[in-house]
Amino acid sequence: MRIVVIGGSGTIGSAVASRLTEAGHEVLTASRSGEHTVDTTDPQSVQALFERLGKVDAVVSAIGGGPFVPTPQTRPEQVQEGLSGKLAGQMNLVIQGLPYVSDGGSFTLTSGILNAVPVRGGAIAAAINGGLESFVHVASHELPRDIRLNAVSPTVLEESLDKYGPVFPGFEPTTGRRVADAFLRSVAGLENGKVIRIW
Repeated sequence: MRIVVIGGSGTIGSAVASRLTEAGHEVLTASRSGEHTVDTTDPQSVQALFERLGKVDAVVSAIGGGPFVPTPQTRPEQVQEGLSGKLAGQMNLVIQGLPYVSDGGSFTLTSGILNAVPVRGGAIAAAINGGLESFVHVASHELPRDIRLNAVSPTVLEESLDKYGPVFPGFEPTTGRRVADAFLRSVAGLENGKVIRIW
């Protein structure tokens, strides 16, 4: 399959790209910098990416992030940053990418554990993850041409503990490889409308 991994230069994205390549797929990576550039907060940039790439069999989104800030100190622009990045950005990848995905192809998005298990400062991330999972649940039933839509919901990665460990006290981390296997399962399998939880 010909697969584009959005956010392919990040911790999760690079693990996913490597795993999909290992499984014999043709993998194209896109990020804010690199050979295939895209800014998922800009619908015109997303459209331009798909026009450049042409037909693909699967779109994987490994974009994430968002502000970690206590709710009483949250500013409106921080909310907007999170919504336009991880939430609207991934929704638009599906909406704008539909004409470019082959019949029977798939989209796989990234949510996360925080809408199920709260951490300090994680309210924005929790809202984004919950919104993404609701989108997957409903939109997966409306996509044409047998195109499937799933999400992968990882906990904190071992490879990211230096950066995020203090935010996830007592959490059992997972590995990039295990998360990448979940993306492979979504891309190469038959599931639709699923949130594959790695926690």
